[in-house]
Order: sequence, then structure tokens, then C-alpha cells
Amino acid sequence: MKFNYTNPYTSTRTPVFARNVVSTSHPLAAQAGLRILQQGGNAVDAAVATAAVMTLVEPVSNGLGSDAFCILWDGQKLHGLNGSGCAPAAWTPEYFKRKYGGDARTPPQRGMDSVTVPGAVGSWVAMSERFGKLPFADLMAPAIETAERGYLIPPVVQGKWAAATPLLASQPGFAQGFMPWGRAPEVGELFRFAAAARALKAIAATRGEAFYRGEIAEALEKFSTANGGSLKASDLAAWKPEWVEPISRDYRGYTLHEIPPNGQGIAALIALGILEKFDIASLPVDSVESQHLQIEAMKLAFADVYHHVAESSSMALTHLQMLDDSYLASRARLIDVKKAQDFQVGNPVKGGTIYLTAADESGMMVSFIQSNYMGFGSGCVEPEFGISLQNRGHGFSLDAASANVVAPGKRPFHTIIPAFLTKDGAPVMSFGVMGGNMQPQGHMQTLVRMIDYGQNPQAACDAPRWRFNAGLEINVEPGMKPATIEGLAALGHQMDVINDAYQDFGAGQFIWKMGDPAVEGYVAASDARRDGVAAGF
Repeated sequence: MKFNYTNPYTSTRTPVFARNVVSTSHPLAAQAGLRILQQGGNAVDAAVATAAVMTLVEPVSNGLGSDAFCILWDGQKLHGLNGSGCAPAAWTPEYFKRKYGGDARTPPQRGMDSVTVPGAVGSWVAMSERFGKLPFADLMAPAIETAERGYLIPPVVQGKWAAATPLLASQPGFAQGFMPWGRAPEVGELFRFAAAARALKAIAATRGEAFYRGEIAEALEKFSTANGGSLKASDLAAWKPEWVEPISRDYRGYTLHEIPPNGQGIAALIALGILEKFDIASLPVDSVESQHLQIEAMKLAFADVYHHVAESSSMALTHLQMLDDSYLASRARLIDVKKAQDFQVGNPVKGGTIYLTAADESGMMVSFIQSNYMGFGSGCVEPEFGISLQNRGHGFSLDAASANVVAPGKRPFHTIIPAFLTKDGAPVMSFGVMGGNMQPQGHMQTLVRMIDYGQNPQAACDAPRWRFNAGLEINVEPGMKPATIEGLAALGHQMDVINDAYQDFGAGQFIWKMGDPAVEGYVAASDARRDGVAAGF
């Protein structure tokens, strides 16, 4: 791919060229990954170290109680890791209806009854054991130092922190962990997290055993019981991450790879499969016609995903059936190029997630994502070890007819999705876009810009985005051309210009291989919608 390196969009970032790169949404985390690479670690080591630091420097989006997913190229082939947690053994529809009333449709949004087994720490260990070079304890060292010495709060993180505090201040452990002065920190204030340092030291010393079968597991059970939850140490001990085969779909000579369900990555594959039936490249990049086709393809994808996708063993259809070419062609024929349509998609939720990607000069590339789901997740923070717990249980249904109905040991529908691009079986790009249901939409929009229009990764990242919500509702960034907004509205899209990039339009990180990694290296991009950076050497 020969990119156009002229950026037509307002940006505070430029492409980064290097042979070893880490790109994520906080500079200290990216630098932690570089530190590990400079110590002789590989891209997996760097990703694990970066992920551990991210639990501290962007706690609004992830924590030690997060879930995680990964797609990585080991130099020879692609591997997927599903590090999403499962429901406690006590969870059934009856459990929730007894506690929250017979008309409850999902587990609660916050509190201990929204917490499934956290999978991030176990994912770090699994990645390190299978592909890492350095001792696992070395990978935790930057995070331990960050927790003990603290860091100054950056602007985007502070805004999310302040917004969440009134909603979560009453949740158990939240104020103790995240309101050190009885309020959210201000920009530039020093935040230390001694409890998380204790956890990280125990995790480092035991290669994660303390979290799932030791003192942290026992503390989590005690905390859960004291606050009305049912998470047990036995639930943590029974869980393990799962190595999986990524699912894929070809698009214009490239192949996009996603983690299979229970995640929503298949939505990006469906949308691109539909979009490939149209000659997008013949339309101007930011035109009404191009954006309309992308929006309609994404709506069709979500219509299927929200109905069918759950843990794969519970789905009535396989992902191959959902990606069948003739089926996608029939879906493409439903698109009216002159009119927006309502494909009856349900109301998607918003999310809080971090994404990072790392690549080294040996050719190893890592696409990694971890999340507490909604901002600060459940709001529950185990105080002894500073474990900020996700609220992924809210993603279950209590409807017995749903493929996503809650059951003991089952994984819920997940929004977080790392992505990877190959061409003719060789690695091209590790990338991801954070933000609830924005993630597959971001995958599709940025890939179209790079593949169909030749925009370089930073320009594709900086370009104004739209976000489909439900029905005919479309959120759009203020940077989109007024003529395009007006033209889409004339087609029937209900356009709402939202000046809140962090909340509504996600944030991406991209590493594209330029040739031989030891010679040409990579070009990387980092999203200005967050505080991050792409850094390399």
C-alpha cells in the first residue's frame, strides 16, 4: 500500500516511523512498553507491561479487574486469545429476578451483581508464558513503580473521572480508591494507588496465581460477600483464558481478522462483506454517497449481531453462516442508495475501554484490548488490593429465549474487539478502536479510508467519524463537512452533531508494517481523541 501522507484533517499528531513501536492512549504506558523492548523483550512482553500500566493511568476505562482479548502475529501465524470472564456459579435468571424483580431484563448495571470473573491478569500470564521472552515479574515492574510513585492526571482521563464520580461515589470501595481528596483528581494532580501496587507485587511474585487461587482471590470473595455479590474464589480458580482461532473476511485483497463470538468483531466483518458489493473507491472519500453506504452496511451488520451473537456454544447460527457471501450479497441488496432505512437494531450501550498495539523488529505484532466496560465498570473497588472490577455481567440477558441468557460459567456478549489485517497470509496491521458499539464501526470506517482511499493510518484515525446508535439515529463529529451532514440528513438519517469525541466516537491505535520490520519497520498512529501517543525507536 502506498499511502498519501498529506493529512486533510485537523490533527495534533503525525505518523510515527520506527522499527519497534508501542501505541496506546497514555504516554507513560507506551513508554513502559518501549522500556521492556529496550531491555530485550519482544512485542508480547511490551504489550503486557503496557497493559499493566494502563490499569493505573487510565482507570476510568480499565483496571486489574478488567477482561481482555488479543490477536497476535508470532512471526509465523496468527493467534487469538479470549480473556473474557464467565458468570459466577450462582448466576441464573432466577437469581436476578428474585433479587431485582420479575420484570428485570438484564443483570444490574453497577454493583457486585454486575461483575463476572476478571480475565485481564490471566490473559497477561497466558501471553507471557506462551510467547514472552523476559521473566513475568520484569513486565510488572513499570506498573508497580507507577502505582507507588504516582503520576499526574492528564486532561481526557480527568474529564471522564470527574463525570463518573457522582454516579459511583456510593459504590463499595470507589471513594477509597478513586476519590483520594473526597473528589476526583484535577488535571496535573498526583495520583498514587498503593493498594494496586500491593496487588501487582503479588501478581508478579506468583505469575498471577495470587489473583485466581491465592490471597487476592480470597479478598475478592470476602469483598463480594460483604457487598451482596456471589463471586467466589472458586469461580476465579475455575476460570482460564482460551486460545482461539480468529475469524476473518476478505476485503479488496486484504483480510480482516477478529476474535470469534462472544465478541462483536463479526459486525465489522459483516459490514465490510456488504460494503464490498459497492464501488466505494469511485466515490469521494468524505462524500454523502460514501458515508451513506458505510452507515447502511453497519446498520445491517448490527441487526444480525444483536440478534444472534452470544457465547458461540449458545448461538443458533455459526459465524460462517453469518459471513456467507451469498447471504451478505442479499443483505447488500437491501440498501437504498437514496434513502436511510431502519433495520430494527436495538439500543447499543456505551463503553469504557483501552486498546494498545505493539510491534518489534523481529516481526512480532500484538493487538490487545482490555476494559472495565462502562466507565469504571461496576464501580466496585476491592480496597486491600485496589481491584477495580468490570461490569460485564450487565451484558447478559435474563430472557430464557435469548442466546445471551445468563447461566453459570457462561461468557456474556462482549463489545471489546482487537483487530488484525493481513494480505496473502502475511501481517499488515495490528489495530483497534475503543468505545462500546463504536468499535466495529471504527474498524470499518478506518479500513475503508486506508484501503479504498489510500489515507495513511494517522489521517484515517484523525478523520471525522459517525456513530450509528439505533433506528435512523446517527451521531457525527463537528469536523465532518456541513454539506455531508446536510446531505445525509436529506436521505433520512437523523443527524446529531456531538462535540464529545471521547464519549461517542472511540479512539484508535494503529501499527502498519512498511516492509521488513528490521529494515523499513512500521508506521504508527495514535488517536488525538485521548491522551495517548505512538512511540518507537
